[in-house]
Amino acid sequence: MNLDHLRSFYMTAKYKSISKSAKELHLTQPGLSMQLQNLESEMGTSLLKRSYRGVELTEEGKIVFEYANKVLSLEDDLHTQLRNLKNNVEPLLIGSCKSIGEYALPCSIYTFKQIHENIHISLELNNSSTVIKKLRNHDINIGIIQEHNIGEDIVSIPLLSDKLALVGGYDQPMNKITLDDLLDLQLILREEGSATRSILEDAFNKKGLDFNNLNVIYSLNSQEAIKNSISLQKCFSFLPEVSIRQELRSSTLKKISIVDLDIEFNYYVVYRKNYKLTKYEQIFIDFISSKKRCFCY
Repeated sequence: MNLDHLRSFYMTAKYKSISKSAKELHLTQPGLSMQLQNLESEMGTSLLKRSYRGVELTEEGKIVFEYANKVLSLEDDLHTQLRNLKNNVEPLLIGSCKSIGEYALPCSIYTFKQIHENIHISLELNNSSTVIKKLRNHDINIGIIQEHNIGEDIVSIPLLSDKLALVGGYDQPMNKITLDDLLDLQLILREEGSATRSILEDAFNKKGLDFNNLNVIYSLNSQEAIKNSISLQKCFSFLPEVSIRQELRSSTLKKISIVDLDIEFNYYVVYRKNYKLTKYEQIFIDFISSKKRCFCY
């Protein structure tokens, strides 16, 4: 089997478009179509349904797509291992959500690096949805995310428990409010698609409350920008407690309790179910899920 043809099929099915796949693979559309036809000829069956709306998988195509995902993942891992062996370096790329990646995780990475000096560690920060997407796209092999709708194709290991806290500037006079009081506050929240926002929406739904009744004046994809905004303005936000410990200690932000609303969630270390972890990836997961991890607080 020609792996180039298999990759072309995989990308076409993934993007549901010959034009988008050709652009991604740096091929002409006729050249890509020829590769797809050759693969279908080799398989002895039609793998794609072509129409003006794009392409869809046939039933046979769905089976080939599932195996293509596994085969191409193994090929990518093989090339990575050979490159690392040639360069005598063991790279470790970790994708993390911002709330733990910016605050608690750096101390763990530093401690891990002191033990394993030959491992080159890179930390990439995104929201949890993007971390999961990059995991599924094989851009990363290990992720650390907030509680999220993960899916059966992802292995998840509980890492840390946390809470979402309502916070405002330290000069705010209130210490405790009701849910009705909350509706009167001006809020700055994380962007749509972030796990922090999804956790907040789920907590409201469980209480039978309408999230859309909150007075959200705008959204930001940076927790630091949110913290700066609420410390300088008369507005509030919901942020993970792990990300505001320093501000609470230095009295630049203030935590405000809400009657009958306690929002708990977990962080997880995740990887693809069909992926075989390398030795050093497994070592890192064992370390980060143990008491040796030394999170920054």
